[in-house]
Amino acid sequence: MSEPRLEALFEVGGLPAYDLPESVARMYGGGLGFDEPVVVANFVASLDGVVATPPLLQSATRISAESVADRMLMSLLRALSDVVLIGSGTLQASPRSLFTRSDPYPEGARLFEGIRRRRDRPESPLLAVLTASGRIDPTHPALERGALLLTTDGGARVLDGRLPETCEVVPVGSGRTVDPRSAVDLLLGRGHRVILSEAGPHAFGSFVAAGVVDELFLTVSPVFAGRMEGMTRLGLIEGQDLLPHSLAARQLLSVRRHGAYLFLRYRLR
Repeated sequence: MSEPRLEALFEVGGLPAYDLPESVARMYGGGLGFDEPVVVANFVASLDGVVATPPLLQSATRISAESVADRMLMSLLRALSDVVLIGSGTLQASPRSLFTRSDPYPEGARLFEGIRRRRDRPESPLLAVLTASGRIDPTHPALERGALLLTTDGGARVLDGRLPETCEVVPVGSGRTVDPRSAVDLLLGRGHRVILSEAGPHAFGSFVAAGVVDELFLTVSPVFAGRMEGMTRLGLIEGQDLLPHSLAARQLLSVRRHGAYLFLRYRLR
């Protein structure tokens, strides 16, 4: 299979760029980097604005139609990150995923390993899981590799003694919800400079409302998901009422294309 190559249609000047292998820069269609510390979110959405279709497993894969370019970008962002942050819903919907740097695009495993070495990072980013209730599957294979569980006081009591020894549980909320700013501050305080959020639309909505997301990578897939009465179809943000007081994304940073797919990058704050 030939490597995917994104075509850069637009990009603002002066963006930071890491020292990437030439082949990776060729696939991405240019340089890529962040002003650290940074919280970056990554989503794929259908043309009609759907990002998830629970209870279907791996619904994002269905929405992306298994785009090789989208899988490459997901792996690239993971390779550049110190932490991959997900919610309990994402963990449940991906029962076999390990959330490692090369899971989405194993064809580029050696390239992404090289990126980690250049940036003097561990083999894979830390997995952090948001779970307010603590009700997750303790046998999920990703937890066997080690994970940080960010939860509430009540969730911590539920998780006590149920997880592999490779996991750590930290309460970052005393009520019924995980506090987004406390979660981010904890990760930054532990020296994690690039936080990649792959959490679902409810968690993402709370993080946007709290003002802690710096950038958004949004893949627009050329598929229609549709909606019917009684059928769950989730948009990019759920559980938050942001209009009319919400500010628009501050800046469109880049637009890339691969076939009929668009790859948008926004600065949110």
